[in-house]
Amino acid sequence: MSESEDIPKHHAIFVAAPFQGHFTPAANFAVKLAARGFIVTFVTTEAFHHQRTASGAVSVDGHEVFADARSMGLDIRYELVSDGLPVTFDRDMHRDQFSDAFYHLLPAHVEELMRKLLLAVPPIDVLISDTFAVWPSTLAKKFGLPYVSFWTEPALVFAVYYHMHLLVENGHFGSPTGWYTSFATNVLLRDGSIELLMFVHGDRTETRKDTITYIPGVPSIEPTDLVSFFHSPEASWRVLRNVGKAFEEAKGADFVLCNTVQELEVEVIGALQQVWPFYAVGPIGPDSGEGGAATSLWPELDCSQWLHSMPPRSVLYISFGSIAPISKRDMDEIAYGVLDSKSSFIWVLRPGSGSSEACPLPEGFIEACKGKGMVVPWCRQKQVLQHPAVGGFLTHCGWNSILESMWCGVPMLCFPLFADQPTNRKMVVEDLKIGIDVGSIGEVSRAEVSRRIDSLMGGGVGGALRKEMEEAQRAVKSAVTQCGSSSKNMEQFTADLLKHLSEKKPEQ
Repeated sequence: MSESEDIPKHHAIFVAAPFQGHFTPAANFAVKLAARGFIVTFVTTEAFHHQRTASGAVSVDGHEVFADARSMGLDIRYELVSDGLPVTFDRDMHRDQFSDAFYHLLPAHVEELMRKLLLAVPPIDVLISDTFAVWPSTLAKKFGLPYVSFWTEPALVFAVYYHMHLLVENGHFGSPTGWYTSFATNVLLRDGSIELLMFVHGDRTETRKDTITYIPGVPSIEPTDLVSFFHSPEASWRVLRNVGKAFEEAKGADFVLCNTVQELEVEVIGALQQVWPFYAVGPIGPDSGEGGAATSLWPELDCSQWLHSMPPRSVLYISFGSIAPISKRDMDEIAYGVLDSKSSFIWVLRPGSGSSEACPLPEGFIEACKGKGMVVPWCRQKQVLQHPAVGGFLTHCGWNSILESMWCGVPMLCFPLFADQPTNRKMVVEDLKIGIDVGSIGEVSRAEVSRRIDSLMGGGVGGALRKEMEEAQRAVKSAVTQCGSSSKNMEQFTADLLKHLSEKKPEQ
């Protein structure tokens, strides 16, 4: 266990967002906190748990999520709450209804669980929640608990969301209907729903297209590199409304934890640290001596035997994450480009990868790729990226994938789909220079995909990217060593939280 045997036991409730990219770092951070002497009650939704058990990724009781950590004596408990919809409700097909339930029905069930855990022995005395929740600061204040906001994306994306009001004020974000401006008083109603009061800043039919230079800590960013929800606000008003409320709640956080590395985002982290105690503690994964968490949404195929048969740096790994669908047109162009390239490949085609088709790949693709590549439903991504046969990663630019790619030293081909991914692409391609673009949504072409793959996997461009990637890899791996920035920030956060708890007693 940790060095904290002699301190009083503190009990944290940690509410994770029910998405693979959020659940994985949250569960692994829960282990790190438990290794420092905390009791942790880890919470996810019944529907997310049901999805994992139905796929065979986890046992029905869910205990195997933290089985390794428990075997090492860590006290991590596992609780499920309803998001307000039936477990069998198809959340992928009805995203707006799921979004409304997650933001406005889930809080009442979390509050009910918190009331129960306030009577536990010992009672909960700190709340940790994914930043995207719209209720944590409100409930933390209600029960007199400190609130730790857990951010699973880079600090750059946090800064963009937090300064949404500056984008509005400066004309870089507006809506033809003028519905969005700023968010004022928000009331958590008794039934768990949110009453959101929006005050119109003014109708705006056009938005500025010039470079954005006024976000603190961000020297410059193009409007096209903003989070995708800002590109079509009239179509994403639910998301933006809820994100606005979530960041109003984040302003009430006592601490913010970020799954990033200090050395990768020095300026933006420095600016955010002027607002909160903001700690870069990434990349969040199992440490040596700590039991990791079983977090996959689907069973993971072991591809090592096939990879062992391939020459070094000859295989392109392809995965577009666990959520975003890809249009039929883009899928076809990427698939044909992959076939036309000189590289072998492993393509992870998770359930629901296409916009509608059961198998979204072009007809005949599976037969055509025999001897050249393999298509699998899900795999052990980090294990694949670490294999010497893998020389590139065609990715949607999800932040966990980027961190794993840096950890394994594999340069990237970027095809961002939605949410934070365009902003993450900017970091990969322009700031860190460890990847190149493969094309844009709706404009990606077979010929360009093939050309970019060969460029990445070959000498010139690929060699330059690998050189830059070596520096990024050193920074990421160094951060989690005993004297690294993330390890020091984790220790500082723990010390600051314990001090805060010693000065404040929760109100029952």
